[in-house]
Amino acid sequence: MGDDHAGETVLVTGGTGYLARWVVAGLLRRGYLVRTTLRSLDRAQQVRDAVSEQAGKQAAGAIEFAAADLLGDEGWDEAVAGADYVLHTASPMPFGSGVDLITTAREGTRRVLGAAARAGVRRAVFTSSGVTADTGDADTPATEAAWTAPSGTPVRAYPDSKILAERDAWDLAAATGLELTAVLPTFMQGPMLGTGMPGTVEIIRRLLTREIPAVPNIGWNVVDVRDVAELHILAMTSPGAAGQRFLGSGTFLWYRDIARILREKLPDEAAKVPVRAMPDIVIKLLARRNPQMAMLRPELGRVRLVDSSKARTRLGWHPRPAEQTIIDTATALIAASREGRAA
Repeated sequence: MGDDHAGETVLVTGGTGYLARWVVAGLLRRGYLVRTTLRSLDRAQQVRDAVSEQAGKQAAGAIEFAAADLLGDEGWDEAVAGADYVLHTASPMPFGSGVDLITTAREGTRRVLGAAARAGVRRAVFTSSGVTADTGDADTPATEAAWTAPSGTPVRAYPDSKILAERDAWDLAAATGLELTAVLPTFMQGPMLGTGMPGTVEIIRRLLTREIPAVPNIGWNVVDVRDVAELHILAMTSPGAAGQRFLGSGTFLWYRDIARILREKLPDEAAKVPVRAMPDIVIKLLARRNPQMAMLRPELGRVRLVDSSKARTRLGWHPRPAEQTIIDTATALIAASREGRAA
């Protein structure tokens, strides 16, 4: 796509992240100068290697890195200095992080956007979540006009972290005059850039490896990580996106639908993917001692309707079919597994 934006600098927070890598690659392909934050600069080459898969080695070699942590003040003003735009994609993940999700998300948001406001960037884009726009009515689709109330319960700490952090983002923007846009993705799937295993992709990996014997009665609004990255860039540059929220969602798929797609489209690799239904009582019993199952329990049998027409009509966003996303995710996982065995 060339040097359409030569000389414009974009700061992307959390460069090791699943979404961040695709955002960085998309920006580089458009000719932006990209700087990204890492908790440890030791991982800089890992990010370059991952992004080079899409942007090429020369472009990836030009990425700038800044050391900054969501839980510390140090480094944020330096990271934002000279940036035209800030894309705040970094967020603590719900499992295995060992951190206070709500505190990290809220304090990180204030630090990043506070630095962006002080630096006078043109616009900041905040990665929120579809969970922040739930209408509370199973028959009414989520829209950008809806604001989910935090539950205040430990089992819902991750959704609450996204809800409270987005509220903080808008409060800070109102107080400082920062031009802000929020992107609200639903359940991201899609191939990974580089090494690492994004938490959401585990649902497909566990089917492929038969780590689950049967399929729970739950589902998700699947959206491709590549399309969410594209939505961030559209939100960053579209004049009409200022001060707006944009839901990024695809098709609702039951877990059994995902299993069926894998078996039909990848008959050799996915022949043993389970299709038997897991009784709801199993999830309810496991939820008593497993935090992941506890998060899933409220989703049993629930279809979450999401209306992402605003992003499509106002920004010209066109997400790919969810079925293609599932196939691409599985294909990437299978290739990574083979490479791991070969190594």
